[in-house]
Amino acid sequence: MQEIKRYQVRGVPGEINRVSFDGRIVDYWAPKAGSDHLLIAHDGQNIFDPHTASFRNTWRMAQSAIRISQGLGKTPPLIIAVFHSSDKTDPHGRGKDLTPEKAFKSGIEPMMRYEFGLNALRGDKYLNQIFTQIVPTVCEVSKTNATPDSTAVIGSSMGGLATLYAMTQFPERFQSALAFSTHWPIGGEPLVNWLLEHLPNATNNKIWMSRGTKGLDATYVELQNYADRKMSELGWHKPKHYKSKVFNRTGHNERSWAKYLDEAMGFWLST
Repeated sequence: MQEIKRYQVRGVPGEINRVSFDGRIVDYWAPKAGSDHLLIAHDGQNIFDPHTASFRNTWRMAQSAIRISQGLGKTPPLIIAVFHSSDKTDPHGRGKDLTPEKAFKSGIEPMMRYEFGLNALRGDKYLNQIFTQIVPTVCEVSKTNATPDSTAVIGSSMGGLATLYAMTQFPERFQSALAFSTHWPIGGEPLVNWLLEHLPNATNNKIWMSRGTKGLDATYVELQNYADRKMSELGWHKPKHYKSKVFNRTGHNERSWAKYLDEAMGFWLST
């Protein structure tokens, strides 16, 4: 791990740390005394820093985590924000990182045009780096001792897919998945079936799904409703294990997701 810089964000005590893992940029924040909860976030550019955020709007994730944790009488979580790898030399890096690799290599036909082939996908390499390199290192330096039942992964759009895919691949490492505006249209019903059928059972796990009603989110209605029915069929019918929410007049952007992040945080952190 190579340190790049530290910076402050309004409303967040201490500093955000920016580091590199073999070229993969990671921002992280933790309470000064450490934590016993861990939140891993995709699209790390948009989590803390408005200067790297896509439209200068962030999730304000640390502020939300602090607010909800204090209300529940808990220590706020360590938040690890993992950057995707899109840049000028690899403009499709985000898609290569966040696409559920095994699902598409199993024979699912992409329903949307990709500018790269299946052999370029690196979703498995991306997740393996997170769970075998990034998480252990950051937890150690931040004095965080999280267990699977106190660990969650969060993401939106393609990050929502990557969040659910992570639970199919690393169910022993975390037990809560928070998927916002999940981008089902790239694979349609076959992708819904593959991801949900490969999830661990609901007994010890929590899954949150949500969507808005404006912009791109307005196109998710049919597939998200299909996913909700599928989850019920698979035994995810108790509210303490699965919630699917629709937020009217919200769209497909960080400003919208930040508006209802508190509710998802409460779902994860409440026992």
